[in-house]
Order: sequence, then C-alpha cells, then structure tokens
Amino acid sequence: MSVFVIVAALAGILIGGLINVLADDLPYTLHIRRPSYADETPRPAIAWLGLTAFLARRRVAPDDTKLSWRYPAVEVVTTLLFGFTAAEYGFGAVTLFWLGVLAILVLITVIDLEHRLILFVVIIPACLYAIIGAALFNREISDKIMFRDYLFGGLLGFGLFFVIYLGGFVFANIASRTRKEEIDEVAFGYGDVMLATLSGFILGWQALIFALSITVLAGGVGSLLFIIGRLLIRRKYELFTPLPYGQYIVFGTIIMLLWRTPVINYLQGF
Repeated sequence: MSVFVIVAALAGILIGGLINVLADDLPYTLHIRRPSYADETPRPAIAWLGLTAFLARRRVAPDDTKLSWRYPAVEVVTTLLFGFTAAEYGFGAVTLFWLGVLAILVLITVIDLEHRLILFVVIIPACLYAIIGAALFNREISDKIMFRDYLFGGLLGFGLFFVIYLGGFVFANIASRTRKEEIDEVAFGYGDVMLATLSGFILGWQALIFALSITVLAGGVGSLLFIIGRLLIRRKYELFTPLPYGQYIVFGTIIMLLWRTPVINYLQGF
C-alpha cells in the first residue's frame, strides 16, 4: 500500500468529519460552528469526529441525546472512496481533483437525505470547481473529450432535468384534480436540476448519458425497495410520497467518474 493511499484514507476521515459539520450547519446558516451535539453543546475535541466520539464513548450529549450513526458512517464512506480512488489512479492532479469532487458529492447527498435540500451555497461553487477542473485536466482525463464537451454536459444535464422538473408540476396538477386534494410536492426539485447540471460539468455529455441511465435504474430500484419496506413494516404505502432523488444522481455520477471506460464498454455491449 502506497504512502499516498494511506494519506488519502486519513484525509478521508478528516474530510468526512468536515462534511458532518457542514451538513449540520449549512441547511440553517452560513455560520459554521465547532462540532456540537444536537442540543448545541460543543463537543469535546475527542468527539469532533464521529468515529472517535463512538470509540471514546462520547456519543451522548448532556441532555442524553445521542449522535446519530450518520457521523461515523459518513467518515467511513469518505475514507473508502478516497482510499479506493488513490489506490486505483495514483498520485496526480486529476486524482486530487476527483477527491474534491467526491467530497462535494458526499456533502450534497447527506444534506439531501436529511433535509431534502440541495443548497445553492454548495451547488454553485461546486459547478465552478467542476468547470475549472475540466478546463485544467480534460486532456489528462481523456484525450477524446474536449473542454466544450464538459460545458455541453452541464447544459444537457440542466435541460433534461428542467424538462422533468416542469413535468412534475403538470403531473402534480393532474394528480390533484384526480384525487380532489392539493398535492404540493413535485417529483423533482430545482436542486435536482442543478445537481444534474453539476454531473454534466464533472463528466462531460458522453458519460453523462450513461450516468443518467444508471440514475434512472437506481432510482427505480430504490423506489421499489422503499415501497416494499413500507408495506412490510407499516403495512401501507401512501401514493405520491416524496422521496429524495439526489442520491441516485450522485450514485450515477460516481460510477461514471471512477469507472467511465469499463462501464461504457459494458453497456455498449448490450
């Protein structure tokens, strides 16, 4: 195991801890606080990371609330993603750029799952980061993909999901009239449109097409599992229950980011 892989994995733990802090604060304020418990009591230094908080048995706050399993889970996932990427692609500017992309995608996923929000304060800088990375490293990523392909990828992601976003309002209107009750939720939020835009800037339009195919497939499987779970646990499922979709876009993006060539070759074989 190379030194870079070890350093990347350790960085993944620390970045995972930072992601947890940002996920706690950004949905409410731009003021980032030191790590705190749910009752806003500052955590001791040993509990700044979720992993150390659990290992040191400092998970419980003074009011007896507990840190959720999200904290160590995010740090473990980020560590695995960073370690794998470093081991697979080695030290280099592109790898470092991809590590930044992965950190952003994990942050977006955590906030979307917990709050059903994709924040502009995250997505706009992320798009700028992706565009700058594409401009600097497009030839190193692939000599067949030009910088303009990444720009077109962002436009394509925006256009496709904006159409779906508008279609969600039409569907909600029809469903409201059919059921004779107001349905405020739509299938896709505008944050999902911006996330698809980010995915296009990260991947380029060629890989984006495959990423969105994976997204649709993963979304269908995830929705089916959710319905089955609700039926098994609660014995009922309410139609039009809103589900966050951002994690499926992130899933497709990460798959195509790290395994672009083998996935394209595999899917083109069908």
